[in-house]
Amino acid sequence: MENIKIITTDESKDFYWKEEAVASSQGGNCAQAVRVWPQITEQRIEGFGGAFTEASVHTWQSLPGQGQKEVLEGYYGREGLRYNMARTHINSCDFALGNYTYVEEGDRTLDTFSIAHDKENMIPMIREAMRMAGEEIAFLASPWSPPPFMKTNGEMNHGGKLKEEYYDTWAQYYVKYIEAYAGEGIKIRFLTVQNEPAAVQTWDSCVYEAEEEGIFVRDYLAPALQESGHADVEIFVWDHNKEIMVERAEGTFSVEGSCERIAGIAIHWYTGDHFDAIRAVRKLYPDKKIFFTEGCVEFSRFGDSGEVQKAEMYAHDMLGDLKAGTEAYFDWNLLLDAKGGPNHVGNFCAAPMMLDAQGLVQKHLSYYYIGHFSRYIRRGAVQVMSSSYTSDMETVAFLNPDGSRAVVLLNREERNVPVVLMEKGAEVNLTVSAHSIVTVCYQ
Repeated sequence: MENIKIITTDESKDFYWKEEAVASSQGGNCAQAVRVWPQITEQRIEGFGGAFTEASVHTWQSLPGQGQKEVLEGYYGREGLRYNMARTHINSCDFALGNYTYVEEGDRTLDTFSIAHDKENMIPMIREAMRMAGEEIAFLASPWSPPPFMKTNGEMNHGGKLKEEYYDTWAQYYVKYIEAYAGEGIKIRFLTVQNEPAAVQTWDSCVYEAEEEGIFVRDYLAPALQESGHADVEIFVWDHNKEIMVERAEGTFSVEGSCERIAGIAIHWYTGDHFDAIRAVRKLYPDKKIFFTEGCVEFSRFGDSGEVQKAEMYAHDMLGDLKAGTEAYFDWNLLLDAKGGPNHVGNFCAAPMMLDAQGLVQKHLSYYYIGHFSRYIRRGAVQVMSSSYTSDMETVAFLNPDGSRAVVLLNREERNVPVVLMEKGAEVNLTVSAHSIVTVCYQ
């Protein structure tokens, strides 16, 4: 072990990415060991990011120039979270100012398709983030609902299904979106078929059975991408909670000819950990990617919970998902106002950056906890095997492309936990304080 840095975030001591250089020693004290075996590798990491929702953009646009810069540098800049991925929505979502689409109602031929709305709203913020990022941003796009005339319930909200007669039209809609964004210099690399396809929501939503996703991809979306020269855009299914991801994957991939056209499964966190479900999908479909595409602390479920609780929710889920085999992790809204919106149905939630009551940008503790992953685990890193002597110390380890290691240690307990971090014959002694997170980086 060489060039060892210990990075600590501990709210009780005001430590936010506090760095300390230490030296390794030779020993063999295994009583409090966290072991790392870099020769045993798991999945390759694509990166980390957040979502450019209309709510985030609207809040960002309300800021003065310096405030706008602070937000984007905080996420995509070298001194911030160093995000290299982003999610955005096709048509409106719940975190929008209202329902909208890119075509006039009833336009079966899509002749009126236009992203003029996004040019005024979404794209200026996205472009600024691209300018500030230290590397290419990989964009994932997800729809919440097709236009009302394409759906069985005749509206964007309250579920409904895509009418079979519009399967091909809807597939062409994705293509037009990809090409319109490409015309603005924004490359869409990943698509999900539908956000939360098993949920009938009071906001923008659309229901698919597992087999229907497979049929739509096989017969319509994949061919549309292929024929338009966008076969390199990777398609993900499910894009919903983890607890039934195994059944959904099995149902979709049971559609003959669909499996080879689907790159992976996307997941959310709203029904609990279910890390073993990720492992199960990894075992069943080892050639498929697993992306975590959305998670937030909902005020409707958790109220305005404390900073430590929110931060630990993020870190526990990120650590568990990554250890189970996810390749990418997308947070939800990049920025919200002091109420946790705007949201056109009052579905408010927290975000790592929010405005305070005076309209100033506030970085929450969850922002700093996320940074222990996004700042030090780089695109192209691989997870390596690690093991802890106690369940009180949650841990995951990575080998970066430059050969450096990043080991994340999370202590959610009320007591300090001692650790002897060991790789081969070298070790580092440290204590992870109660309710804190530590990343150890070394060569």
